[in-house]
Amino acid sequence: MPARVRSVLVGRVRPLGPTVSGIDKRPVSGPQRVERLGLVGDEQADLRVHGGEDKAVLCYAWSNQDHWRGVLPDQPMLHAAGAFGENLSIDGLDEHDVCIGDRWRIGSALFAVTQGRQPCFKLNLRLGIADMAARVQASLRTGWYLRVLEPGWVEAGDACERIDRPHPAHTVASVMAMIRDRETRPDRLEAVLALPLPPSWRQLFERRRQTGQAEDWSRRLQGSPGQPAPPGR
Repeated sequence: MPARVRSVLVGRVRPLGPTVSGIDKRPVSGPQRVERLGLVGDEQADLRVHGGEDKAVLCYAWSNQDHWRGVLPDQPMLHAAGAFGENLSIDGLDEHDVCIGDRWRIGSALFAVTQGRQPCFKLNLRLGIADMAARVQASLRTGWYLRVLEPGWVEAGDACERIDRPHPAHTVASVMAMIRDRETRPDRLEAVLALPLPPSWRQLFERRRQTGQAEDWSRRLQGSPGQPAPPGR
């Protein structure tokens, strides 16, 4: 069976604990317009680290939620699409099936895979689990972002058709594992830096190459009251 869109979701910025967020995405029916910056009607609260052309659309694998329901059976949000703030809930694909630079036709729109999601503390607040962002990062069930190459229309049930795969050795999961595992070996970093990375990821891996050290994740994963996560996600 081909990979398909299970649900299309959009959300407005709303209060979330001590902060605000657009993470509360809700399913919408019928064809939805996708423009250069994402789905029409969708919002992000902190545009330093969310949204923009390289993070126009967030995908999350429905099979990932099967996993989380097994681990966290008492969390009701996990029984419906949108628990992780995704725009497209996808059947038949996950982070091991999608590569950086892939081009995918979904509905009448054409997309490119830009990066995996680096989860932040807003997942902790959304799901009421203090270390949820850290769990998601450790599991590699992070989701992935799309850039819109050709605007169009998408809706639930649309097939996800892979058009091109220029970098088959670099799945989203493999690159996310390098971040998670604090990889600093120059040969591994050089290989990733040869990919068409968005500026924030290029900066991350270049800094590791220059310093031999990985970045501090504490604010991104844990946050602090009233403060957003820093840039670099």
